[in-house]
Amino acid sequence: MGTLAKRNGGFWPKMIQDFFGADPFAWDEKFWLPEKAMEVPSANVIENDKEFKLELSAPGFDKKDFKVEVSGGILSVSAEKEHKKEEEKENYRKKEFSYSSIRRSFSLPENVLENKIDAKYDNGILKVLIPKNDKVENTSKRAITVG
Repeated sequence: MGTLAKRNGGFWPKMIQDFFGADPFAWDEKFWLPEKAMEVPSANVIENDKEFKLELSAPGFDKKDFKVEVSGGILSVSAEKEHKKEEEKENYRKKEFSYSSIRRSFSLPENVLENKIDAKYDNGILKVLIPKNDKVENTSKRAITVG
């Protein structure tokens, strides 16, 4: 059986990575490369005999903001949203805007039905159901003796 998600095995603990990024000392990248300012959403992966269930935390988005694609055994999830706020008073006019985006990719095992993957967004959680193919034999774990 293949694996759906990989662990982030960095040196820094998860909380520090969430706040400062993977490398807290890479100040040049933080301030001068805005295209790298994309969030990686937290994910839960649940497996049972029939399917994988993928839950991604993505509050503040709408259904129409998401793009879910499968290509070459890779499941890619991304979303972009523009936030605008305008305020006009007697002596001034204020206009603010910002962009939010997330992106995450998963390597799919060989025993999934890529054409039957389904996604739903509800209450800030994107739920992706990835059905398994019953015809592929599940290889159980076994020990191999070294000779």
